[in-house]
Amino acid sequence: MTQVEGALARALAENPGVVIEEAAKTHGVTPRQVIEALPAEMRTIGPGGAFVEAMVDIGSWGDVRFIVHTDDGIFEASGRVPSGEVGRGYYNVPGGGALHGHLRHERCGGVAFVERSFMGRSSAFVAFLNVDGGIMFKVFVGRDEARNMKADQLAAFAKLRERVCKTG
Repeated sequence: MTQVEGALARALAENPGVVIEEAAKTHGVTPRQVIEALPAEMRTIGPGGAFVEAMVDIGSWGDVRFIVHTDDGIFEASGRVPSGEVGRGYYNVPGGGALHGHLRHERCGGVAFVERSFMGRSSAFVAFLNVDGGIMFKVFVGRDEARNMKADQLAAFAKLRERVCKTG
């Protein structure tokens, strides 16, 4: 283990709910390396080739939170992520809702499933990791009126994780 990896592991042991992108910047690593350094029970990473399967499945979950975090800001959209389709080199998310666009699905290098405490509350999200180790975007399990994760979405999250991350 390098000195950087050791420092990252210690930091995550003390605060596993840290903002992943901020931890990556602080430690000079990629966001994927931060996710990989989380305790094993908090994260599972499947192949990037599961991008379309994961996005179609997420399209059936109902209202979720979609987050894009860059050095320049954090963009959040809440609502249903429409199931899209591949065409002209992109995964195309159709319009009609709060979220639509064109995603470069072939640059997906992994689909990470993360469950951990964040800001004092349990959270679960799917992080689509690019081939450079960055996070393309995250999709968080939605919350009910009491701010608890929606049980049906948490179950769908677990089923998708099992399918995408199956071994053997």
